[in-house]
Formats: sequence, C-alpha cells, structure tokens
Amino acid sequence: MDNAAIDHIINKYQGQARFLIQILMEIQEENRWLPREVLKTVSEKLDVSFRQVMRIATMYKTFSLVPKGHNEIHICMGNACHVRGAERLLKEVQELTGIKPGETDSDGKFSLEIGCCRGNCCSGPVMEIGGKTQDKMSPAEALKNYE
Repeated sequence: MDNAAIDHIINKYQGQARFLIQILMEIQEENRWLPREVLKTVSEKLDVSFRQVMRIATMYKTFSLVPKGHNEIHICMGNACHVRGAERLLKEVQELTGIKPGETDSDGKFSLEIGCCRGNCCSGPVMEIGGKTQDKMSPAEALKNYE
C-alpha cells in the first residue's frame, strides 16, 4: 500500500488520532492486512506512538498483521456448530485448501480462520466465505464458487 492511499484514508478523518481504529479498518479492508511499515506510517502521520498503534492492531481479532487471502473462510466452532459437525467441516476445508486455521494459501486465494458463533446457529455448522454465509452446503461445492 502506497503513502498516497494511506494519506487518502487518514485525510477522510482529518488526521485525527481518535479515529485510529477506523483508519486501520479501512487500510485493512483495502490492503487485506496491516504491514508493519504501514503501521509505522500511520503512527507518524497521526502523531501516535508506534507502540500504541501496535497495541490496537494486536488487541482486536479483526486486524491481521499477516497477509490474508482474497477469500477469507471462517468456520464456526461454537457449541451448536460443534455438535452438528464443525470438526468434520474444518477437516474437509483443510484438505480442500491445503491450509490450517490462521494460514493463507500460497497463491493468496484463501485464508482460513476458526472462531465462535457466526450468528446462524440453527443452520450449523456454519462456514462463511468472502463475507457470505454458507450453510447446508458441502465445502467442496461452496469453495467451487470461489475458484
């Protein structure tokens, strides 16, 4: 991500440090992750310590300090999904993509994350791909839509 893009996002918030979280969210949305050099630039431009920027970037699970795939896969491992086969679903997705939770495939196509409740307990196990909820569908069928 170049400095002009960072400047554009920061300027939307009049360069005010109180909008640090929103600024980081927009940068990540555009860039899919928060590289260290980008965090340093944000720190300098907002006149906030790098330590404070890192504290925010590492405190919230929504932020990633490693590259993410174009299509993020989230699998719910909450109680309702767990009893409905979330472990089997996770295993199948891992076999299909070749990645484990927290990883991104080598071509940057998919990232895999696990977590709790995606808010669709009655349809579990729930898998979200690229922001779209996939339930009652096989992982192979769901992933095919993103190839």
